[in-house]
Amino acid sequence: MSSTFVQAAPGEDLRLRIVAAFVVIACLSQLHTLPVAVGALVAVLGVAAWSRPEPRLWKRLLHVEGFLLLLFATLPFTMAGRTLFTLGPLTASVEGAERAVLIAAKVSSSVLMLMVMLGAVEPARLGTALRGLYVPERIVRLFVLTARYLGLIRDEARRLLEAMRARGFRARSNRHSWRSYGHLVGMLLVRALDRAQRVEEAMLCRGYEGRFPRLAQPRPAPRDWLRAMAALVFGAVLTLADRL
Repeated sequence: MSSTFVQAAPGEDLRLRIVAAFVVIACLSQLHTLPVAVGALVAVLGVAAWSRPEPRLWKRLLHVEGFLLLLFATLPFTMAGRTLFTLGPLTASVEGAERAVLIAAKVSSSVLMLMVMLGAVEPARLGTALRGLYVPERIVRLFVLTARYLGLIRDEARRLLEAMRARGFRARSNRHSWRSYGHLVGMLLVRALDRAQRVEEAMLCRGYEGRFPRLAQPRPAPRDWLRAMAALVFGAVLTLADRL
């Protein structure tokens, strides 16, 4: 596995990669043994470090890990079992801590697998590959447009925040700050609706009739088959190790 796992060549077939990634994620989701789940995380993390993804992809993983911290803060105290430690009236169980580690390892491995195999693929190319896998056209269209315009809406929100700060706004926990954030959200929705209308008019002027043109897919190269087989073998090994 090399850095080409992250950067897809223009003529590379993505269908095998998509299928392999989701099969591996399905295998990861069925793991029940903690050592196997942790081993899978270490293996995927090593491949991710070897492939040298872009820094922004690591930031996405950090966002996921932030949500997993809530799991560690709640699950050990809500699952019955042997006492691990006591914090005031709360008692953390060994089984709860193990379950939290198991879920965190599975989720992190799945996100890393997607990041390694599909993280830097453009939404338009990914949508074309999904259409080549006979995913319904409406779902593909919704995915491509959402992925395309989330970035634009984020940039618009950043410009509005910069304009607020230029006018002396400082975020505080008071009525004025919450009212300002409400106005920000409202203005963002208005501008997003206006942009969506302009985009729709531009698409109609270019002959859009409710569906994207279906482009021909390149034939899978031998390296595509090798990568897909390597990912599938990895998933099969994990499943067998978990059942032993």
